[in-house]
Amino acid sequence: MSSSETRHHALIFYGALCFSIFQVVTAAFSPLSTTVVRAVHVGFLLFLVYQLYGGRGQPLARPSVWGMLLGAAALLFAFYHWWFEADLIYRAGDMSQADWVIGSVTLIMVFDAARRLMGWALPLICLSFVGYALFGQYLPDALMHRGYGLDQVVSQLAFGTEGIYGTPTYVSSSYIFLFILFGAFLEQAGMLRLFNDVAIGSVGHTRGGPAKVSVLSSGMMGTINGSGVANVVSTGQFTIPLMKKFGYKADFAGAVEATSSMGGQIMPPVMGAVAFIMAETINVPYVDITKAALIPAVLYFFTVFLMVHLEAGRAGLNGLPRSECPRPLAALKQRWYLLMPLVALVIMLFSGFTPLFAGMMGLALTVVLIMGNGVARKLNAKGLRYGFWILLGLACASFNHFGITAIFAVVAVLTLLLLVKREQSMLATVVNALYQGALHALPVGVACALVGVIIGVISLTGAATIVAGFIIQLGEHSLLLSLALTMVTCLVLGMGIPTIPNYIITSSIAAPALLELGVPLIVSHMFVFYFGIMADLTPPVALAAFAASPIAKASGLRIGLRSLQIAIAGFVVPYMAVYAPELMLQGDAGMLATVFVVFKALLAVSLWGMGAIGYWLRPFARWERLIAVTAAALLVFSLPMTDELGLALAALVLGRHWWQSRRRHPVAVAG
Repeated sequence: MSSSETRHHALIFYGALCFSIFQVVTAAFSPLSTTVVRAVHVGFLLFLVYQLYGGRGQPLARPSVWGMLLGAAALLFAFYHWWFEADLIYRAGDMSQADWVIGSVTLIMVFDAARRLMGWALPLICLSFVGYALFGQYLPDALMHRGYGLDQVVSQLAFGTEGIYGTPTYVSSSYIFLFILFGAFLEQAGMLRLFNDVAIGSVGHTRGGPAKVSVLSSGMMGTINGSGVANVVSTGQFTIPLMKKFGYKADFAGAVEATSSMGGQIMPPVMGAVAFIMAETINVPYVDITKAALIPAVLYFFTVFLMVHLEAGRAGLNGLPRSECPRPLAALKQRWYLLMPLVALVIMLFSGFTPLFAGMMGLALTVVLIMGNGVARKLNAKGLRYGFWILLGLACASFNHFGITAIFAVVAVLTLLLLVKREQSMLATVVNALYQGALHALPVGVACALVGVIIGVISLTGAATIVAGFIIQLGEHSLLLSLALTMVTCLVLGMGIPTIPNYIITSSIAAPALLELGVPLIVSHMFVFYFGIMADLTPPVALAAFAASPIAKASGLRIGLRSLQIAIAGFVVPYMAVYAPELMLQGDAGMLATVFVVFKALLAVSLWGMGAIGYWLRPFARWERLIAVTAAALLVFSLPMTDELGLALAALVLGRHWWQSRRRHPVAVAG
């Protein structure tokens, strides 16, 4: 490696470290206003993107002079917001020449960084909104607005709180970054290995065990890293080859990993970044979002688990030999301490603490435990180790008196002890987690900044009322058509953009219309959230499926088609929740109504699984598959007599299938 390349890598490394440290310090002590934090957050994002990606979007192996200059300019412009904060507030809406230049260039750089990082789709969509703001006065009456000058648009998007520094960037610079960093620390500490060992030990020996391991490990890992595609790449390296080794077809193995990984974004307690944005957008406590997501998430993973079980039965696939499966309790005993931050985080979130506080404390506890474990394993006597952990606990308890400063002091002391004990590997784990966390935050942060353009234009022009009016007008004749239109919009947008901008766009436009049609607030937002996730599994783009493709060595299109089959709950449950909000614990129909709709949903997704795979106790006949799918469809729609017809058809096909299987294989069915 040449000296210039070494300097380039050092620049990226220390830039990422500074980014993570800046975010941790501002989250812990709040020394700066939220406006400045957002601006510097975007500046660091642009700086790292320009160091890592070239003009054509390719990763850079060697330094680029233009990249270094553009990255430095982005950081400099961010500090302009810090240095002249008071002046910018005083002359809000009346830009100086310097404001004009810096605002325009920063906007262009955000578009360019998004293009380098994730392709043309999202920048072009956002650019069309800018075009609408500038030239919308020339459109037909139904779409026309009064007209806005370039200076008004730049002021709104580059200096207001509804543009690139809007709510999505606020959430990215506070909650999301901390939780990404939290996940990075747990990954570096060995959480993925712990989840894999627990999953293999729990279900690896059962029918279709390797695929069930994928469902459990990917689902658990997805709850802490919140990124479906990243989850496919990390856990898929282990689970997909394991599934193929035990007889699953390559496309099915890739589809199981893709659907399981995407489900992590909807599985409480941590969920994905969208959940934090949703809580901020609709101004409800985060815990309410997790409660609404709980039953649908369980149904989603139940469906995936059932699909792999049925496929294993159809193909005659057994599990791993029990002797090759690790013992779950032994794995937990060895690395139990990794679960403590996750447990503490869940308790704080459900006790009413803000996500920012819970994320900060969860992150702090993770760092203390990782570093403390490094010191403890250098103490030979068991009594010394116990005494050390007691002292460490007492030191951390001083948080109640001294605040977060006490935790930083504990970390500083642990760092000195690790240096004295020459335990550099543990310090390297901490530093690498800070570095990786900053890099993991790039696609999320840049997407949040860019979609702020859409929110800013919608706020400036009132465009949301036009689309919402059309959906409401359609919904007056058929709510189902309005839901279908919203679903298609989410899926089409999601074919080119990540889940976060997809949710922000559709929640700004379609969710208010669904609310106007009588759909409860959280249900309307969860509806568009779910289909934003499903877009990553829907061909022809299917990002999660194509991420699994090189690992599975199968066509991304075929993996996407199998993913649709496996993830049917992701398509069915949102519709059921609209017609029966009890599924998301909304409304006041009571517990019995919730129990009934959950039973109905379980039966519907089970029937779909049996019909799609063509197996239950034995292979299904074609007419049985058709009746099973028809019964599932009837149970989804709350129309007169559909529940009764669906239950009757389900009883007919399942009862006959069980009876025939019992007559042919009485011992197997009885067992």
